[in-house]
Amino acid sequence: MEPVPRTVLAFDFGARRIGVAVGNTLTATAEPLTTLPAGAAGPDWDALGRCFASWRPAVAVVGIPYNMDGTRGRLAAAAEAFAVELGARFGCEVALVDEQLSSREAEAALRGRRRSGALGRRVRREDVDSEAARVLLRQWLGGTVR
Repeated sequence: MEPVPRTVLAFDFGARRIGVAVGNTLTATAEPLTTLPAGAAGPDWDALGRCFASWRPAVAVVGIPYNMDGTRGRLAAAAEAFAVELGARFGCEVALVDEQLSSREAEAALRGRRRSGALGRRVRREDVDSEAARVLLRQWLGGTVR
């Protein structure tokens, strides 16, 4: 029996912005989707709700920040709380992945596209956030899709 394809949303959680990417388990592909605001009051749950309503994901992947020495980063607890709330609000499976270096990988990829001419404008922070979510999603897909 062939596996059932599932839509997946990935989130690069941050104190100011949350990068979002979308992909699916059938093709094991991921694309940056958007960057949503976050602030002292927390994430924009209405905007997140619109993402869930549009894409109807079976799984939400959330990056948890770790330091290079393997210790938990300063936003790890907030990212985990965000992941728990996603599952509770939207009723989907939530997977956690180590987001160590995902933003650096995302920025390097975007700068490479800019140098090659594939990206016709400067790299913005919002671009890095949604690209980092794509990196996280590709990492998760690589570990789960056979």
